[in-house]
Amino acid sequence: MPGSNGADSPPVGSLVCPGPAERPDLWPWSAERRPDGALEVGGVAMADLAGRLGTPLFVVDLADLAARARVWVSAMAEEFWDGYGMAGGDAFYASKAFLSAEVARLVASEGMGIDTASLGELTLALRAGVDPGRIGLHGNNKGDAEIELALEAGIHRIFIDSADEVGAVERIAARLGVEAPVMVRLKSGVHAGGNEYIATAHEDQKFGVSVADGQALDVVRRIREAPHLRFLGLHSHIGSQIFGTAAFEEAARVVVDFAALIRDELGVETAAIDLGGGVGIAYTGQDPVPDSPAAVARALAGVVRERCASLRLPVPHVSAEPGRSVVGPTALTLYTVGVVKDVSLPGGGVRRYVAVDGGMSDNIRPALYGASYTAALAGRAGAEELARCRIVGKHCESGDIVVRDVDLPADVRTGDVIAVPATGAYGYSMAS
Repeated sequence: MPGSNGADSPPVGSLVCPGPAERPDLWPWSAERRPDGALEVGGVAMADLAGRLGTPLFVVDLADLAARARVWVSAMAEEFWDGYGMAGGDAFYASKAFLSAEVARLVASEGMGIDTASLGELTLALRAGVDPGRIGLHGNNKGDAEIELALEAGIHRIFIDSADEVGAVERIAARLGVEAPVMVRLKSGVHAGGNEYIATAHEDQKFGVSVADGQALDVVRRIREAPHLRFLGLHSHIGSQIFGTAAFEEAARVVVDFAALIRDELGVETAAIDLGGGVGIAYTGQDPVPDSPAAVARALAGVVRERCASLRLPVPHVSAEPGRSVVGPTALTLYTVGVVKDVSLPGGGVRRYVAVDGGMSDNIRPALYGASYTAALAGRAGAEELARCRIVGKHCESGDIVVRDVDLPADVRTGDVIAVPATGAYGYSMAS
């Protein structure tokens, strides 16, 4: 039976891709189904677009992207400013999620800064005309070329990720005769994230300097003593694909407490803190509805306000670094179906393998850490009968899986165009 998939699997129909009307958070805001079942984004039929431009094809709704950037900027500004001492807040786009010149210009025009994490990202942001005073440079292993370009351009902030980096930035700043504005990335000890590979603040991982073992205190001391470094503040990024605000709140407490420590121990004032990104998005119909930027900003503002008051600290300027939550749902990937074949399963039942003309070369996330996606026909409604399908790529790897399990119309066939939603983040940017 085309719809049978084994006794221990979810019933057929439970993994149907929810459409824009059922789960709009999976799709660009302008996505909709026409009466004939064809998928449109921004009034453009996706199957027609695939026919004109070919597949695999990343499609980004720039109006949606601009709107999501505005929402983040507004949330941070409003929640971190109450007229009674809050220093304000802003949002920097985490460009590692997805970057092009057009995207850089667009998010900047909506009031976002841009955080970069490589020489290529920094170069692209500058060439796109982004104000250097609104650019940051991240990275756990920055090369001299990255640091030099950042300092020559006069970017807003360089994030110090290790004790060694203090010396490297001081050396290059001294040679150029400039002052380097720096923030210290803290390893807060908060373990969060949708997968071990994207958890970035517990002790046994490569990012940041530890608060717990005293490294962070030593790094701030070194910065204070370096003649060409100017300490701006503290940074924390705990991971990615996080739902709820509890982990972000915990990290914020660690950062504010550390600000009090360096004030008391070193006489160093913290003018700014950056609480990173990591807000999750939905990839399938089984995922929770994501937290709104306003909800996240409100929770963080409450924690920062309370901790600063209890520790008698002036409230610093607060920024966030959303990436996935800005760009993820604004894009989808279109594929063309090639081979369709049924495979008998050892426990009984059948799985339908649907091979498309892309795969792990345009989205490595399913193969890299088992990321889940969903999919739907883009050009037509299809049959009412459903079949449990596995969408696979054309690369010579059994792990070349685009969507592990999805219920598609049983008449899915060669030539159909398939849309995979929520591919805006870490698809194109990690493609090969």
